[in-house]
Amino acid sequence: MKHLIYKSFIVLMMLGVVSCDDNLELSPNNSLDTGQALQQPSDFTNAIKGVYSRFRIGTYWGGWYQIVPDVLSDNLILNSEGRNSKQGLHYWNYSGTNTWGGLWTNGYLVAYRANSILENIESLSDGDFKNNIQGEALALRALAHFDMTRVFAKLPQQAAAGDLGVPYVTSTDVTLQPNRPSVQETYDKIVADLEQAKGLIGTDNGTGRLDRSSVNALLSRVYLYAGQYDQAATAATAAIGEGGTITSRSNFESLWKDELEQGINFKIRITEADGNAIGTQYSQTGAAGVRSEYNVDYSLYQLYQDSDIRKSAYFFVGPFASKEFIHIAKYFGRATGSLNIVDAKLIRWEEVYLSRAEAFAELGKEVDALADLDAVRAERYENFTSGNETGQALKDAIALERRLELAFEGHRFFDLKRKGLAISRSSFGDESNGGGVSLPADVLEMSAGDQRFQLPIPQAELNANPNMEQNPGY
Repeated sequence: MKHLIYKSFIVLMMLGVVSCDDNLELSPNNSLDTGQALQQPSDFTNAIKGVYSRFRIGTYWGGWYQIVPDVLSDNLILNSEGRNSKQGLHYWNYSGTNTWGGLWTNGYLVAYRANSILENIESLSDGDFKNNIQGEALALRALAHFDMTRVFAKLPQQAAAGDLGVPYVTSTDVTLQPNRPSVQETYDKIVADLEQAKGLIGTDNGTGRLDRSSVNALLSRVYLYAGQYDQAATAATAAIGEGGTITSRSNFESLWKDELEQGINFKIRITEADGNAIGTQYSQTGAAGVRSEYNVDYSLYQLYQDSDIRKSAYFFVGPFASKEFIHIAKYFGRATGSLNIVDAKLIRWEEVYLSRAEAFAELGKEVDALADLDAVRAERYENFTSGNETGQALKDAIALERRLELAFEGHRFFDLKRKGLAISRSSFGDESNGGGVSLPADVLEMSAGDQRFQLPIPQAELNANPNMEQNPGY
């Protein structure tokens, strides 16, 4: 981990005491000791803002996490008029030098900054402020490790005892060269941090920061990945009990223009000053029209009914280079301001309801599962009438609604992976009628359990840490 930590500006960019500008570079010789930097409540407030700032980076939740899990799966098709961005990932042609290296780097930077706070937390007087900062730091550390684990390691439901997770770093010691614990050990530490955090963190930290409902929502996500359905349902219920509200049909299109907070549990604020245009990962708009990097796969587009508000909110059908494409419109931008700049929505209440629906269905609580499913469907379909699915049909309906609702938000690849399902892409082309340029035949199918469901550890990390093991097959 030394390779990464020394590039993390060593003392948390002066822990925000001087600035939260990510362009600030400090050498170890000029670094302010963290014990000196973290003394007053204002120091810790600035420091926690520094932790959140890493999520805004383009290769983390500032863009890549919104697209790469869909690029890897079956929701998107490469646009033949685009720049072939992320083509190696789309074609599952990975290597140690062609992987999601920015996630590895920034995930451990989040952990390092959170650890700097936790190692100095006793500088604060006991009370709500101290508890809240500690809870936030624990939860952010857990989230970073969870985000890395689901990319670079197997998921608990598919992992054997000897399968490796990612190092769970709880120290700022830059000389550490940890090995990889098991998947189960990694998940145990993620859960432990989140469970501790939910008893400390406040109930309302404002937009752009975690609170108790967010921690419970994260726990419901983690427990669902682990196949611990009782705990997933319990955590989701606790989160919803804090006031979770599904975005109404009438407001749904406004949600994607950042015109309201309804339906958002936790998001990272992206401002004009940040200059981070999340939407450019999908497309760029100019005088010639919308030039997409990726379009919705036509087979997925056909699953959206005309009465579904998501069809108009998520997609724009328009020409480019004398062809017509179905562009992803979710990240076109706010009603005013620069194109493609919107907030990064990490947790929506719809996910929490659908996670609880899935957990209830797995537990045989079909009435409760259907109620949660219908709560989402009622706000998406015009003149919706309650469903009556049971058994496998109910589970399939929940899975379909999850795919439709959370498309292009960083979920699809992991939903297939955690369930042990194959990736089966269609043979449609990239144009709006399903014609045009299609994918090569050898990238249409990834079998269940394929080693490529685990992306390779970056080669730079292997070079720096002799104790680091690469994933099989790379």
